Amino acid sequence: MPENNPDIEISRRRLLGTVGAAGAAGLALGGASGALAHSAFAGSGSGSATGAAGSLSSLGATQVAFHGDHQAGITTPLQAKGHVVAFDLAAGAGRTEAAALLRRWSDTARRLMAGETAPTADSGIALDAGPSSLTVTFGFGHSFFERTGLGARRPTALDPLPDFSSDRLDAQRSNGDLWVQIGANDGLVAFHALRALQKDAGDAARVRWQMNGFNRSPGATGTPMTARNLMGQVDGTGNPKPSEPDFDQRIFVPAAGPGPAEHAWMGGGSYAVVRRIRMLLDDWDKQSLAQQEQVIGRTKATGAPLTGGGETTEMALDKIGADGKPVIPSNAHARISAPEQNGGAAMLRRPFSFHDGIGSDGAPDAGLLFICWQADPLRGFVPVQRKLDRGDALSAFIRHESSGLYAVPPGPRSGEYVGQRLLEG
Repeated sequence: MPENNPDIEISRRRLLGTVGAAGAAGLALGGASGALAHSAFAGSGSGSATGAAGSLSSLGATQVAFHGDHQAGITTPLQAKGHVVAFDLAAGAGRTEAAALLRRWSDTARRLMAGETAPTADSGIALDAGPSSLTVTFGFGHSFFERTGLGARRPTALDPLPDFSSDRLDAQRSNGDLWVQIGANDGLVAFHALRALQKDAGDAARVRWQMNGFNRSPGATGTPMTARNLMGQVDGTGNPKPSEPDFDQRIFVPAAGPGPAEHAWMGGGSYAVVRRIRMLLDDWDKQSLAQQEQVIGRTKATGAPLTGGGETTEMALDKIGADGKPVIPSNAHARISAPEQNGGAAMLRRPFSFHDGIGSDGAPDAGLLFICWQADPLRGFVPVQRKLDRGDALSAFIRHESSGLYAVPPGPRSGEYVGQRLLEG
């Protein structure tokens, strides 16, 4: 479709309004922090054709706020489609070019998250779609600060992660100056954002690596439930909840807290650890159901601990079976990674699954795009991963193939671009 086609200039929001005129109730807005998007649509009756149409409309119409205390895509509910991509600044590009790029990216993200077209040369990929819970999240890698002359403003929490014995990392698919996470409940909407941001990069930055992911679509289960990963396991049961009194303390950097003043730009931000974890699914599928549950420490059907109860029942880690051994094995993944086994260390896991084809040996190149959020990786990811590295039964069935750590600044205020307090402070 030619880019000068006048139809391209039609606002996606206007098109969504056309859908709304046929019976939709309106847009659902995310909270000021971009935390939890929800639908304001109400179907006219479950099981009816009208009710089904209402459900489809609400999926596309749900909108997450761009501005807020925290960036969207951290506490936003899991989305069906995702892209993660890292960029390196081009040779000769520095602080000025980086600021201009973040300004362009922020303008594009704000518009697309509102269901509008991209500000320049929109491709038309998502013209007939609503926002579909689109979120765009931006972060800075360790190398970004030297490239921009901001080394003194680089937080110590961004120091490189330690080496782990189970790592098999590909340097070309790790790290990067800039990191972008895109999530949406529609694949075309997600790709449209990826394409627009890539074009916005222009001559200022080049793609270092890019990965695609997916999750179960909203409404695919009869009742809301924790997502499953490609091993079939309920994944994310132990996540901290926003309703918990210490949630912000665990996940977000305090607005005013310890550390030098030059690091204050991260107040309200968070740190993302990103790992491409290959699952050795052929080996996993050879295990019996009982063996799989012993590796994880939870039942596969419900996610309940092996010591009984439901998914959210606390594990009885001291419970001994008739054989004289712990019911939840000492090397079970759920036991080793539990916060109470790691001095309270906690992180908000918000992953995507991936599948990048079938290898020549017939094995799927598939697994988890592991993304976790915390106020300090040295108190969140690192101690837990060190412990897993020393004796997790799941390690025999996974391979860590790439890694990155990124400082994700707070959400922009109205009129700001993401990272402005760092680049212009």
